[in-house]
Amino acid sequence: MPLVTASKGPIVRRRSTDTARQFVALSRRSTLAIFRQPAIIAPSLIFPLFFAALGASSFSRAISLPGFPKVDSYLQFTLAGTVTQGVLFGSVTGAAALATDIEEGFFDRLLAAPTSRTSILFGRLAGSSVFGGLQALVFLLALLPFGVTVQAGVLGYVSIVLAGFLTAFGVGALMSVIALKTGSAEAVQGTFPILFILLFLSSAFFPRETMSGAYRRIADFNPISYMVEGQRSLSIDGVSLTAMTQTLVIPIGIAVLTTLLALRQLSVRLAAR
Repeated sequence: MPLVTASKGPIVRRRSTDTARQFVALSRRSTLAIFRQPAIIAPSLIFPLFFAALGASSFSRAISLPGFPKVDSYLQFTLAGTVTQGVLFGSVTGAAALATDIEEGFFDRLLAAPTSRTSILFGRLAGSSVFGGLQALVFLLALLPFGVTVQAGVLGYVSIVLAGFLTAFGVGALMSVIALKTGSAEAVQGTFPILFILLFLSSAFFPRETMSGAYRRIADFNPISYMVEGQRSLSIDGVSLTAMTQTLVIPIGIAVLTTLLALRQLSVRLAAR
C-alpha cells in the first residue's frame, strides 16, 4: 500500500504540470496568432476611435440635454462606450480562430495527442482576453491627449483594463459555443451584427435618462448598459462601490455563465467523436 500511494503522488503532480504547460503553450499560440494578423487587430482598434471622434464632433451639444451627466465633453462621456465597443468586436477573433482550427483539422490533431481538452478552449480564450485588456489600455491612452481622464485614478484605469479582459473572456466563451457547435468561422463572424445591435441598444453612447419608449426598455434589460455605466462612473465621478460592482462583477458573472456553456458544448463535441 505505501508503494502504491507513493507512486500515485508524482503521477498526479506530473499531469497537473503537463496541463499547465499545455495551457501556457496554447495561450501563447493564440495570443501570437492575433498579433501576427494586423488585418484582425486594426479594425477593432481603429473603428471604435473613429466612432468616438465622429460622436464627439456630431454630439458635442448633447451634453447640455436634461438628464445628461455633467462632463467636460462628449468624448469624456463616450470613453466607456469606446472601450466596450472595441472589446466586443475584438473578442470574436479568438472564437473564429477556434472554428478555423476545427475546419482545418488542427483541433482533431490536438485531441489525438495527450492534450488537456479544457486547455484547448481556455488557451483560445486567454489570447482573446489578453487582447481585450490591451485594447482597453490602448483606448485609454489614445484619448488621454484629448483631455479624457479617469477620475478614479490608477484604480480606475486598472479596473477598466481588467473589465476589458473579463468582457473579452466572457464574450469569447459565448462565441466559442458557436464555434464548437458549428465548426464554422463564418458562423462565428456572422454574430458580429448581433453584438453591434446589442451595443447600440444600450447606454454606450447616450445615457438611459435621455431615452424613452422601447429603446429605453431594451437598454434597461441590456447588461452592456450596466457595464458601460460602471466604467463611465469611474471615469466621470470617481471610485464607488456601485461603479466597481458594475465594472467588474457583471462581466465576471457573464464570463462564468458563458464558460459553463462553452465547456458543455465542448463535452458534446467530444462525445460526438
